[in-house]
Amino acid sequence: MASFVDRAVIRLKAGDGGNGSVSFHREKFVPNGGPDGGDGGRGGDIVLVADHNLHTLMDFRYQTKYQAENGAAGSSAKRSGKAGEDRVIRVPVGTVVKEKESGRVAADMFKDGERRVLLHGGRGGHGNARFATATRQAPSFAKPGVKTQWHEFVLELRTIADVGLVGFPNAGKSSLLARITAARPKIADYPFTTLTPNLGVAWHKGKGFAVADIPGLIERASEGAGLGFSFLRHVERTRLLLHVVDASGQEGRDPAADFRTVNEELRRYGGLDGRPQLVVANKMDLPESRGHLDGLVRAAEGRPVFPVSAATGEGVPELLDAVVAALDTLPEIQPIQEELWAPQERLTGWEARKEKDGLYEVSGMSMDSLLDAVNFDDYESLNWFHRTLKASGVIDRLRELGAREGDTVRLGEMEFDFIE
Repeated sequence: MASFVDRAVIRLKAGDGGNGSVSFHREKFVPNGGPDGGDGGRGGDIVLVADHNLHTLMDFRYQTKYQAENGAAGSSAKRSGKAGEDRVIRVPVGTVVKEKESGRVAADMFKDGERRVLLHGGRGGHGNARFATATRQAPSFAKPGVKTQWHEFVLELRTIADVGLVGFPNAGKSSLLARITAARPKIADYPFTTLTPNLGVAWHKGKGFAVADIPGLIERASEGAGLGFSFLRHVERTRLLLHVVDASGQEGRDPAADFRTVNEELRRYGGLDGRPQLVVANKMDLPESRGHLDGLVRAAEGRPVFPVSAATGEGVPELLDAVVAALDTLPEIQPIQEELWAPQERLTGWEARKEKDGLYEVSGMSMDSLLDAVNFDDYESLNWFHRTLKASGVIDRLRELGAREGDTVRLGEMEFDFIE
């Protein structure tokens, strides 16, 4: 069990954009060349790729932080900085990615080879060559690159299969999987032999389907008892359930009671008891099984019951006939509906508020970026700063809050006099 991990929390950060350059053209006989500062490079993206060769999230238990490369700063001669390298992270097929804070589904890595950009790198800042105009021919300021933030995500691995085998521990699910597929799971005569979902492909009458052996459920599995809580999420990805029951009752349990218990846990986890279900009365090669069959049929409440023996193969062809027929009528598995999620929204916007008489504060990531772009020793740069504040609506908002000429406005660690 220690080698299988199907849930992990990781921290990701796209690359920062490179800063724009402040530079002026210089060459012999041209002492006063124009601005030629280049733009900064774009930061690298965080990219997820679904890989069918991976079957566990174990790697994310030991490495939990991933960061893309920052963009390089611009330079003279209008040379742009190099873009940062993307950080490519490979995850198993079936991995659902949720933003931890909101719980929104950011990505469902549903198909092998699927490639998703989870976080975009920051834009590079403009060099001073971009700010040259007919009236401002030598701007001595540039824009910084957009800085990105760390974000936490929850990774959940949910096995994708057409058919899921559920039931109490030691009911014979692994034996049935081995009987109908080429999978060779560990099989032994004691509970919880299966500690991870096993996957195999079955073929019957020219049709193939994927089968997942879900580790045994017990009472209160939906609350975390036994192994059920860790693996109930794998049932969500299946189109059809084969509910395997030990019909022999050889461990002193009532097969009908076992059936009801497992269905109750499926219901409590999220209504999974309503998933199309065939009941498999296993171990019919044992003499005790015949006496429990009628009770199990009553407990199934109309669901088809198939007496089989995974050990001898008795009844397995009839069961597979029913599985193929059921799958022909059931819709294909669909990826989870993703939700619009744009972390860059946090990097824009600002907020103005009145602290006390004569003091107002403006904060927000956009204001921090604006301050970084200003050369406060340059008159033209200061004029550009004031025009930007007016264009963004900051001046109007401060006026609405009651700011008057001469009041103090705090932006970051700097304070200015309010000027209309």
